[in-house]
Amino acid sequence: MTASLGLGTYRVRGLPEAAKAAVNHGADWIDTAPNYLHGHAEQDLKPVLAAYPQVPVSTKVGFFTPEQARRALAAGALTDREAKAGHCLSPRAIIWQAEESRAALGRVPDITFVHNPEHGLHDRGALEKRLYEAFVVLENCVDLGLTKGYGVATWNAIHEDLVSVDRVAGIAKQSGLGVNRLKAIQLPLSIVQIGPLAEASQGHGPLVAAQAQGIDVFASAPLHGGELLGMLPDEVAEELIPGASPLRVALGVVASTKGVTRLLLSASSTEHWADAAAAISRPILTPHVRRIVDAFSP
Repeated sequence: MTASLGLGTYRVRGLPEAAKAAVNHGADWIDTAPNYLHGHAEQDLKPVLAAYPQVPVSTKVGFFTPEQARRALAAGALTDREAKAGHCLSPRAIIWQAEESRAALGRVPDITFVHNPEHGLHDRGALEKRLYEAFVVLENCVDLGLTKGYGVATWNAIHEDLVSVDRVAGIAKQSGLGVNRLKAIQLPLSIVQIGPLAEASQGHGPLVAAQAQGIDVFASAPLHGGELLGMLPDEVAEELIPGASPLRVALGVVASTKGVTRLLLSASSTEHWADAAAAISRPILTPHVRRIVDAFSP
């Protein structure tokens, strides 16, 4: 059993066409954010989501474009200082973005991620306080019909051990007063950012903790922004797994790691989605996973 594929929309080209290609080749999720593609990603997805109502979608709160900041400022959802910062997780800002996303997408998101809660912070206590306050508001957003659940999308916080998955789950339990709509975490996982994969191969770390807590794991940037295939020669892939392509090694090790639920790719063409689906169509055996992890771990 391997993880599934999902569409990540951060840098995807021709989003409506890419979304259709993704869904037609087995992608079972679409992930976006208000600030993606210069603030147009959510609106560009609206007709696709209407055509494929069975495909879940997630968005985020936190970052915003200058135009969104202007509108939020006029609506009283941001202060001048917050608008200039480009990132805000105040209660007013979260509810405003959640309302905007629901309208732009044309449906209630299945998950709303707190987007890089570590942004601008280097203190564990401040990060946990920010998460608690955001989760309280997102629990309210579920009750208001603005989202079906929430999660955390982080770039550094888990990799740098600023917060653990168990602590995130604990904060959610506190903020939800026992209800707890925390559904998923999202973090970069690849043979470049391999730490959590290496820990999982040894039976511990954030991916194992997420599985134990019943929290889905979305792996962002599994090809490291598209750079990874150029860094992984054919002969190295062949040495790691006889007969395997670089794409099979790069995606397969993430998809085959315990605890990973879904890989988010920004592929835009039908050909690329077909190749990705083939690359993870069968799991990489545990000895090969460990060989890859050993080869790329610092």
